[in-house]
This record gives sequence, C-alpha cells and structure tokens, in this order.
Amino acid sequence: MAGVPPTIADLAAATPATRDRYVDFLRAFSIVTVVLGHYFIALIHWEDGRIFVHNVVGHQSGLWLATWVLQVMPLFFFVGGFSNLVGWRSAVTSGGTVGGFVAARLRRLMRPTAVFLGVWVIIELVLRVAGAGADGVLRSTFLPFGPMWFLVVYGFVVALAPATIRLHDRFGWRVPVALASGVAIVDLLRFGFDVPGIGWVNLALVWLAIHQVGYLYADGGADALLVRMGRRGWGFMIASGLGLLIVLTNLELFMDELFYPRSMVGVDIEPVSNMSPPSLAIIGLAVWQIGLAMWVREPIRRWLSRPGPWQGTIAVNSVIMTVFLWHLSALLVTIIALHPLGLGQDTTATARWWLERPIWVIGPLIVLAPLVAAFRRFERPG
Repeated sequence: MAGVPPTIADLAAATPATRDRYVDFLRAFSIVTVVLGHYFIALIHWEDGRIFVHNVVGHQSGLWLATWVLQVMPLFFFVGGFSNLVGWRSAVTSGGTVGGFVAARLRRLMRPTAVFLGVWVIIELVLRVAGAGADGVLRSTFLPFGPMWFLVVYGFVVALAPATIRLHDRFGWRVPVALASGVAIVDLLRFGFDVPGIGWVNLALVWLAIHQVGYLYADGGADALLVRMGRRGWGFMIASGLGLLIVLTNLELFMDELFYPRSMVGVDIEPVSNMSPPSLAIIGLAVWQIGLAMWVREPIRRWLSRPGPWQGTIAVNSVIMTVFLWHLSALLVTIIALHPLGLGQDTTATARWWLERPIWVIGPLIVLAPLVAAFRRFERPG
C-alpha cells in the first residue's frame, strides 16, 4: 500500500542477492557487544551527588583477557571501510560528487546525534532551573556522553574516505601497512622518548588503518584480497595479531619504558590506556579479530540466508545509531532508579557485584527499549 513503510520482513524479502549480509551482521554484532559490555562491566560510584562508572576489568584478575575478544570497535571501523567504499563506488557510478557523498554519510550520523544532544541540553536546562544538581550528571566522566568520542572519530574517517579510497586504488594493501608503521613510530616516541601529546596522532592513524582494511574486503567481491587470502591467510592474521598482543603486553619485562596494558579497554588503575589514545596493541587486536571474522564468515553467511537471522540483523541495523547513542542514558536512568533500592552499591568486583550482573544488563535494556521506540524515527526518517 502506498505510503505504508516496509516491514522488516518486506526489507528482508527485497534484499538483493549481491548484498553481503555478513557485513550487516558484523555491524550489528559489534554495536550490540559494545552496549552489553558497557552494562556488564560497570562499577558504579557516587561522589558528592555525581555518578561515575568505572571499569571492572581493572579490579578482577584475568578479566583483561575478555577484552581481547569483546573490545570490538576495530570490527566496526573495518565494516565502515567496506560500506564507505561500496557507497563511494555507487556514488561515482551515479554521477555523485565528493561533497555530496560525504554530506550524505555524515547526515546519517549527525541527524540522530543532534537530537540526542538537543534532548540532553533541554534536560540540563530543566535540572538547572529546578536546582536539581544537573552538574553531577552531565559532568560525569562517562554518562551519558560516552559514545561521543566514537562519533567524532568515525565522522573524521568518513570525511576522509574519498581521499583514502584514492590511496587504496593506487597502493592497495600498502596503505594500511604504512599507517600501522606510523602507529608503531608514534608509540615509540610516546613511550620510549616521552614526547608529550604525540600519542594522540594515533587517534587518526589507528582507526584510518583499520578502516582501510575494510577496503581490502569490499574491493573486488570474490576476488577481494582479504577473501583470496583463504583460511591459511586468515589463520596467519589470527596468529600474528595475537602474537603481537602477547609481545606488546609483556614488553615491560624487558624495557620498562615500553608499557602496554593487557586490557584493550581503559581501566582506572593503569597509568596508560591502549584505547585513549589508541596504541599499536589495537592494531594487533584488529588483525586477529578481522582474521577470525573472515575465518567464520562462510558458516555465518549460510546462517544469514535463513529468514529469521537475516530479519533480526536488519532489525538491529535499522536502529543501530539510536541504540548506540541512548544506551548509556538508559544505564544512567537505571542507576538512579535502582541505587535507592540498595542495588549497585559495590565499588569493586565482589561476589554480590557478580550476582547482580543480570539485573544490570536486563534493567538498562528494559529502559532502552522505549528510548529506541521514541527516537528511532530520527535515524531513518520515513
């Protein structure tokens, strides 16, 4: 019927045979993992009416190993590289311009983000007028604006996509190798020579390098370099990525000045972080995770050919930005609701903290559902 938006089933039925469903799955998987991970690892602190969320990884022995699997931001940037190259090729074919392509891509990010920020500005104003101590919420270290760093960096990478695609067309795999080499040099200056502020250069180099690897999957279909590598090549990526992580996270045994934390997420007890700014360890993480993603690609693609899994993937992707933007707001509301009931009181990884984990995963998801229902329209108008 004219004017009636298509259902998820309609979209699934209309999926062209040429679409790589696995890319959509990886995008959904990475964001869902980030959301659930944030809920799971939260150590809640109240200080003078302000809410802080710290990371349990630094307080529980051995939990850092889970971050080698569940820190999946590299997968999102890898998928972004695939999508941006495919989108650029389509834009060029239809006579599009660089400005039009970048504007269209950024608009998809900025529209729901502008609504998110606008709502929180209103909340800030209302709380200030009411004298409810809004500074305690909005000046927190993490809630509710944790996603903002990612959106700024990803927007930067998208804006450079036409230029980095031209580099890919000319130099291929040499571009991510060069960028990764730059990351190593920056780390050497950062850790070995204590050059102030130099580590923040890697905020661009690391994510551009991983994004560039996505081009190696997108360009050429079945003949794409990352596809042609086959299981032996993917196995080499897994082994070399893990090997690099093992070497880097044990360097302090031989050279005190070269210290890489074992955790791939920031923890409050470490003097430095592998994520802020990103280090060469994130390159190792990306190499092993992308190798693993390629290794399991075929069985998951077969699974996605079934209606149920593919419709679920479409459903998640249809609200993915909304979920990402609002998931920490949902956690904040849950904290405010449950803390007076005696939940979320432990500030370290006690037995009680572990027993409460189902509540602190399910509770924010329940709060998140109506937020997604209310704001999803701004992600995909019409």
